Amino acid sequence: MPNPFTEEHEAFRKSVRAFVEKEMAPHSLEWDRAGIFPKELFKKCGELGFLGINHDPKYGGSGLDYWYVTAFAEELARSYNAGVNMALLVQSQMATPIINEVGTDEQKREFLEPALKGEKIAALGVSEPGAGSDVANIKTTARRDGDDYVINGSKMWITNGTRADFITLAVRTGGAGYSGISLVTFPTDVKGFSVSKKLDKVGNLSSDTAVLYFEDCRIPARYVLGEENEGFYSIMTNFQGERLVGAITTVAGMERMVEDSIRYGNEREAFGRPLLKFQVWRHKFVEHLTAIEAAKRLTYHAVDVFDRKEVPAVKEISMAKLFAGDLAQRVAYDCQQFYGGMGYVEETPIARMWRDVRLITIGGGTSEVMKEILSKLYGF
Repeated sequence: MPNPFTEEHEAFRKSVRAFVEKEMAPHSLEWDRAGIFPKELFKKCGELGFLGINHDPKYGGSGLDYWYVTAFAEELARSYNAGVNMALLVQSQMATPIINEVGTDEQKREFLEPALKGEKIAALGVSEPGAGSDVANIKTTARRDGDDYVINGSKMWITNGTRADFITLAVRTGGAGYSGISLVTFPTDVKGFSVSKKLDKVGNLSSDTAVLYFEDCRIPARYVLGEENEGFYSIMTNFQGERLVGAITTVAGMERMVEDSIRYGNEREAFGRPLLKFQVWRHKFVEHLTAIEAAKRLTYHAVDVFDRKEVPAVKEISMAKLFAGDLAQRVAYDCQQFYGGMGYVEETPIARMWRDVRLITIGGGTSEVMKEILSKLYGF
């Protein structure tokens, strides 16, 4: 596969790396301990064009190809803070793409444009206490009442949920099953909306993840995204971007873990020689570097198919997320083991990366869901 990155891509990558290493990485541990990061970071990223890379220039985006998104996601791994990375990617690649694709001009002016500038924080509201990957069974309802919809229900696992200015929200406007689901843009200043609580998670600590409640929340019918009762298809399409960017950041994170471990292994001595001089670890890292390269090529192939938009990239993206996610668990475990006691303290980035990477096989569709999707695509 030829190098997909042009000089322009690499110049953009360089600017992202400089920002991440200066503005984000030094605060990684601090923000995790605080359980939140300054919302001003959204605005800084918006001003630099990081939130609208592949969005419509008419509404503040740059209209660039997905390889720019890939470079952005890869460089975010240098922040050593998966929670912040996820919050920024929800803003730019999960909550807003569907508005960019099917939203009206009015919706784009009111929600997309300020989100790409970082002036409004966005969240994606699909998962519920009883429905994660099983989107067809969501229970949150939106009942038509004149020119409005009245929304009742709850959402769970919502990134940016405690401070979102709006939510790209999945609701049931019709009967049971996938054919009764719609998407709406939902401003969080609506009466009846509340944040039940911020979830106390194992990892991704600086990302606020919330349980949300909707009690007789009234929004205008013009906030429906696309056609009523056709939201399921938009959600499934949107999932592909979410899963792909998850695979990209996971591969980049594995590269950081191994590179940092090799550097540490050349500096740290045990029994009179550097740790990396022990054959067991040299061979282990070579195995991981080989597997990471395979994961990267598989992910880049998925990016290529997704970016060309000629055919659905469901198979390629599902494979990339499955392979990278499962591999990352082994890479993180071994890298942490290599650090010994230092790998078990929060001050060492590998400790935080070990606990954070656990999410990739769960969030955005579990590894088991990826396998089920692939088995259906292969006809068995």
